Amino acid sequence: MPTMIVIGYRGDLDQALQRRGVDPYYIVQAPAGPPKSRRFTWVADMENAQEIFRAVLAAGIIDDVAGVLSVHEMGVFGATYLRQQLNLPGNADSRTALHFRDKHLQKRMLPPQVRRARCRHVPMGTPFADLAADLGEVFVVKPATGAGALRTNVVRTPEEYAQALTPFTGQSDVEIVAESFMDAPEVYLDGVWEKGALQWSSMSGYHTSPLSAVQGGILSAYVLDRRRHSVLCHEMETLAGQALTSLNAPDCVFHMEAFTTEEGLTFGECAIRLPGALSPQVNRLTYGVDLFDVEISLALGEGATRALEGRHTPERFHGYILLRRPDGRNLTQGDFERNFLFDEIVYDSSPDAPVGPYGRVGQAIVSDPDELKLRKTIEDVVRFNEAGST
Repeated sequence: MPTMIVIGYRGDLDQALQRRGVDPYYIVQAPAGPPKSRRFTWVADMENAQEIFRAVLAAGIIDDVAGVLSVHEMGVFGATYLRQQLNLPGNADSRTALHFRDKHLQKRMLPPQVRRARCRHVPMGTPFADLAADLGEVFVVKPATGAGALRTNVVRTPEEYAQALTPFTGQSDVEIVAESFMDAPEVYLDGVWEKGALQWSSMSGYHTSPLSAVQGGILSAYVLDRRRHSVLCHEMETLAGQALTSLNAPDCVFHMEAFTTEEGLTFGECAIRLPGALSPQVNRLTYGVDLFDVEISLALGEGATRALEGRHTPERFHGYILLRRPDGRNLTQGDFERNFLFDEIVYDSSPDAPVGPYGRVGQAIVSDPDELKLRKTIEDVVRFNEAGST
């Protein structure tokens, strides 16, 4: 059975690897770890390519390795480095990987016709006034190589700026970026890019964005009906083609975010890895496209064609909600199920339930043939989860 080095762990990808007859070897960073039945090595810093490579060499698995992939942003560069060293399929260009990791470098590489937020690194000691003069009275501070809106803050005052800097080391001129704040709805495109062209895509919208979710909101999103949003879908696919071409994207699964402004679409950022949360599941349920299978096929050097053969026109549109524990109230899975009809739901109401990213103690998938009704259902579930009752 061939071995796949996987940087990071997620259970749904693990199941997909098992279905493909591929044996994963995980490189993981606390607290997220695989079951004890899986082979794995802990590392202190998943972004440290040297540490990752040492872990792989120490494991003594290189003779059996058929591919490498990362489940999230922090492992993209390390996966690229391993492909270089072990002569494995997939992107082995470190510069390309960095253009998909560093938000400032990425936006700087885009062609002039692509609208984007003004973005710059924040060198040590940069005063608030300099950033406000350059980016506007309201701007965003976040990690240059971050993901999922973690350590991301909207800044309006010198006091908020000082607070936004506290999660960082303050010892690097390229650790942090600041960019102009986009006060507009956000949509995203999950897709497959191969041989320099877009092979497949799905557009989704957030009911609650990751930035709102890290501030206490309930992360939720839903697949958009291409028939209802045909113009916007075409514009998103055009933007993806411009961005991925200019960034010299490799064959990949990608996740691109954009803002819908009055002037048109404004590029947010683009990643060359699996989309997060339950996006792979809702895409599979809506379109019959298993992005886990596509990612595995690309990592093995097989191409994406076979993995895309099952795609179909949607009969129902799907969305997801990452459920939280409401403040001061207790909810059970039965409470949710008595009030709503779910395609899937898991909710742990025990006091010692593990809390994941975005305060997650459970998750749910809902669907409807009508996108507008789907959006209303998600809104109602989110409100119920926030209030702890109807």
